[in-house]
Amino acid sequence: MAGTPQLTAVIGFILSSLTTLVSAADPLQAQAVQPASSNASVIQYHGYSRAIELKMKNARVVLCPQVGGRVLEFSVDGKDAMFMEDAEKQWQPGTPVKVTAGRFDYGPELTVIPHPELWSGEWSGEITGSYSARLTSQKDDRAGIQLVRDFELVEGDTSETKSTIHLACKQTIHNIGNEVREVCHWGRSFSPGGGICVIPLGDRPSRFPSKYAMYEESATINVRNTDEKIRERDGFLEILAPPRKPKLGFDATAGWLGYLMPGNTLFVKRFPIFPDRVYNEAAGLTISVWCPTGPRIELEPIGPRERLQPGQSASFTEDWWILPFQFPKEGEQVNLKSLKTFVETQTTITTKP
Repeated sequence: MAGTPQLTAVIGFILSSLTTLVSAADPLQAQAVQPASSNASVIQYHGYSRAIELKMKNARVVLCPQVGGRVLEFSVDGKDAMFMEDAEKQWQPGTPVKVTAGRFDYGPELTVIPHPELWSGEWSGEITGSYSARLTSQKDDRAGIQLVRDFELVEGDTSETKSTIHLACKQTIHNIGNEVREVCHWGRSFSPGGGICVIPLGDRPSRFPSKYAMYEESATINVRNTDEKIRERDGFLEILAPPRKPKLGFDATAGWLGYLMPGNTLFVKRFPIFPDRVYNEAAGLTISVWCPTGPRIELEPIGPRERLQPGQSASFTEDWWILPFQFPKEGEQVNLKSLKTFVETQTTITTKP
């Protein structure tokens, strides 16, 4: 038919122009129309239309660029370590939402400039590899900060047993302002309540007589607290249930914490510790845990002070694992020595801080 090549060329030009316009307006929407790989793709997840899914064997991660740049799901064999509130599952664009699941932030908590757009505003997202993705915040001129979060599923060989897959979560804090900013990394993920939190104390003595600090009313920090729901045993602190006050702080130096959930599931976070650097949270914490009565617990690795000149940046990496481990039966207690050995043999750091 005469004119067919010209018509094809015109249609091709129109489609190319439309793709260019989508890319300029929203890179993630452009990503959605590209062929999806079997391991990394843009999906619908509850109310989020631009979630990024990463899969490796039996591990799955779902990331959220639309509200707060975070992890919505991290699961292995279908067991999810994240707690997402039911109300958030009904979220629709343009409506307020209480941010739950795998949250990250930066501090210090009591003195940092408020940054709601970084906390719960819209981020951009891109798939950066077969098992990796990047989320980037808006530029917050008032706070003088922009955040970038890189996520990657990593397979490691434990040599003694089968290989394990973990999620590397790196947050980079950029000082985009004209003033020096003193900040620190602050992980703030929610996991389902009802479990036992175990914190190895490490080989350095604590500065706190009780080995932890409890936050009382009016930001009073109590370092001589005793609570029957918190006990020291075999080189660990165990949080067995919600204590008298939910917010706790630790200066432990072992570089990891574990959360053992019913269903024989152990969620482990590893992170670097710098014992000779300044930690600029009010009590000099390396870990905080918020354990209220209810369906969630907050597990919070904290990084050291980063004194950023204009234009400088600093990164901090948390590495997450989900592992099988026996939850104690009624009347029994966690075998902490066995748990420590298990974590040390099953988890390895493959990313730099």
